[in-house]
Amino acid sequence: MNGFTEVMDNGSAELRIDIGVCTYRRTELEATLRSLGKQALPENCRVRVIVSDNDVEPSAKERIAKLAPALPFELRYIHSPASNISIARNACLDASDGDFIAFIDDDETASEDWLAYLLTTAQDTDADAVLGPVQASYGKDAPRWMSKGDFHSTFPVWIGGEIRTGYTCNVLLRRASPSVAGRRFSLALGRSGGEDTQYFSELHEAGGKIAYAPEAWMHEPVPEGRARFSWLCKRRFRVGQTHGRLLSRKATGAGLSKQLVLSKQVGLATAKACYSFAAALVTAFSPVHRNRSLLRGVMHAGVVSGLMGIREIQQYGETAMAPANGGKSRAT
Repeated sequence: MNGFTEVMDNGSAELRIDIGVCTYRRTELEATLRSLGKQALPENCRVRVIVSDNDVEPSAKERIAKLAPALPFELRYIHSPASNISIARNACLDASDGDFIAFIDDDETASEDWLAYLLTTAQDTDADAVLGPVQASYGKDAPRWMSKGDFHSTFPVWIGGEIRTGYTCNVLLRRASPSVAGRRFSLALGRSGGEDTQYFSELHEAGGKIAYAPEAWMHEPVPEGRARFSWLCKRRFRVGQTHGRLLSRKATGAGLSKQLVLSKQVGLATAKACYSFAAALVTAFSPVHRNRSLLRGVMHAGVVSGLMGIREIQQYGETAMAPANGGKSRAT
């Protein structure tokens, strides 16, 4: 990491970085914060961690207060109720006054050079957002096909040589960037998920550049509740719904012309779903390939749902299936 350190040494100003951690009743939060305390940081770099508690009651406050003296950075606690992840994420953005703000999940642990690699990539590419990879780890009770196929790890998707959307489980944002400043996560998607996909899609549409730091690793254990095919199906369907809704919003024209565009997109997504389900039949005796094809088909079915205006299935709170516009992530 010498390259970034040398750049920092030549400047006189201190680089200030906030790290936002949104939490909801997770005991893994302590391990997350302790891993942040082991970061190998460049010189002239000051870190502050903002914990945003999304519980109805401030359930994490006492644990944070006890842990704070043992950590080598300023630790700020914010109570940001309730059960809407966008509220918690926006609270971190509102509280941040650093040059950068990073986001990680409250069940992840950071590699020691995680933040340094993100900063190096931001410096080298002048990107507005930098994503890192998340490596999932599976328990002994996870199905063999799931761990073998690694269905839970997170990496960016490249389209035409660029990254057009992102995620909040491992990201660094340049706060002064015009495509970042003032942007917030949609409250309408805070119970379903997909708020981060919309946030980064709109950031990219506004001219923001998203880069990737492949060595900026996060590690995330897969709990028993997520080590199920049913959970993966629900997650992929919701991902498809978000993508379909974003496609619908981008459809050009008005009246009949827009309906024709949407009809073509529905037909394409339907064809892709059918192809994926057929591929699952062909690979029926190979669990990894079969389930990957099934999940791809479920995702494309979700795209059809999103194109038709069905609200994303809720991951937090009661499920709702109703027309929705998803809101905008730009603050007003």
